[in-house]
Amino acid sequence: MRDYSKQVLSGEGDNDYARYMCTDALLSLQRHPDEVVHRDELLFQIVHQSTELWLKLACAELREASELIRQGEPAAAARLLDRSSLSIELVTGQLEMMRHLSPWSFQTIRTVLGHGSGADSPGWRGVQRCGRELGRAFAALAEERGIDVAELYRSAPDSAELRLAEAMIEWDERVSLWRVRHYKVATRIIGHEVVGTQGTPVDVLAKLIAYRFFPELWQVRTELTRTGPMGDYHLGESA
Repeated sequence: MRDYSKQVLSGEGDNDYARYMCTDALLSLQRHPDEVVHRDELLFQIVHQSTELWLKLACAELREASELIRQGEPAAAARLLDRSSLSIELVTGQLEMMRHLSPWSFQTIRTVLGHGSGADSPGWRGVQRCGRELGRAFAALAEERGIDVAELYRSAPDSAELRLAEAMIEWDERVSLWRVRHYKVATRIIGHEVVGTQGTPVDVLAKLIAYRFFPELWQVRTELTRTGPMGDYHLGESA
C-alpha cells in the first residue's frame, strides 16, 4: 500500500507541494517586514509580482497561438487566445486591490522604488511583442487563404477563421480595458499633471488607451456598419 505521508520529489521544501511549487523561494521574493518603509509595500509588491506571473502565462499562450496560426490551425489558436484573454482579465481585476493604497502611503513607498516603472515590466513588454507577432501571423493566414474578414462575418459566422478573429478582438479589448483601469488607478493615487518614477507624465497613459493591436479587425466593424442594411448610420442619431 502506498505511503502518502512520504514525500517523493527532490528539491527544497518540507513537502512535495512546496518542492513542486517552489513556495519557499516564491514567498521570499517580497521585502522582509524589517526592510519595508510602509506596511503596504507587501500589497504593492504582490499585485505587481502576480501580474508578471499572469502575463508570463498570457504570453506563452500567445506565442503558441501564433505558431498554431502559422500551422493552419485557427480553431486551436482561438482556444489559447481565450486563455490569454482570461489572464489579462485577472490582471485587471487585481488592480482593485490598489484601491486600498492611499495616495500618501504610496508617496512613502515611492521613496524606495528608485526609477522602477511599469514601463519596464517584462510581462507587458512581452505582451507588446507577442501581440504584434500574432497580428503578423493572422495577416499571413488571411493572405494565404484569400480571406476577406468582413465577408466572413456576412457569410461564414461559424468558421474557425472568424472564431479566431473574434478571439483576437477579445484579447485586444481586454488589454485596452486594463489600460483604462490602470490609468484610473494611477491618477487616483498620484493625480494628474505629475510625473511617474521615470519622469513620464502620468497622463501619457491616457493616450495609450486608444492603441489597437489589430486595427484592421476593428476597421471591419466600420465597414460592416457602412455597408449594412442601415447604410452609413451614425451612432447617436435619432431613428
